[in-house]
Amino acid sequence: MLDAKFYIKLIGSEKPDGRSLVLETKAHFGFIGAYNQDLGVGPFQRFVMGGDGLAGGFNSFVLGRDIIGQRGYGNRLVTPPNYARQGASTGNQIEGGIVYNKFGLELRYPVVTGQTATIYGLAFAEAGNNWNNYQDFNPFNLYKAAGFGARIFMPAFGLIGLNWAYGFDQLPGASTISGSQFHFTIGQQLR
Repeated sequence: MLDAKFYIKLIGSEKPDGRSLVLETKAHFGFIGAYNQDLGVGPFQRFVMGGDGLAGGFNSFVLGRDIIGQRGYGNRLVTPPNYARQGASTGNQIEGGIVYNKFGLELRYPVVTGQTATIYGLAFAEAGNNWNNYQDFNPFNLYKAAGFGARIFMPAFGLIGLNWAYGFDQLPGASTISGSQFHFTIGQQLR
């Protein structure tokens, strides 16, 4: 997996209050390979995208799935359609993909700065997708979303956030575009 982030201060002062408009650019890429090409990639260690990026409970931990947040879409819904594994019965479905990429831009500004809490306002745009195999991988075939949100940092609790996002695209198997979604986050999201 590759995670790259770059921060640019667009507008700001050198005063101690630290109020600066900052642009975060990020790119994430991951792929899973197989030790034995005849067996392929197993059904457990997979990438599942969508939603707030929170772990998703016990099954994600036990099955070893990497949850990748994608605001503007439902939790774990930006994933390749379920497919029957070759050589297995048609009832044996596999969730998740073996290759993904995600790109994002986020403008962030501290609205309130203080020792007890710092509140940030933000606007963002994201695009990402997830594929079953390397042959279908197309880094430009992405599901896009944009929105705004707020983060509050309190030393006693850490970082807490609320986002509203609009997913512009229709996911496979859905009858309409994703549309409006709210996402709650706890902690700093890596991906």
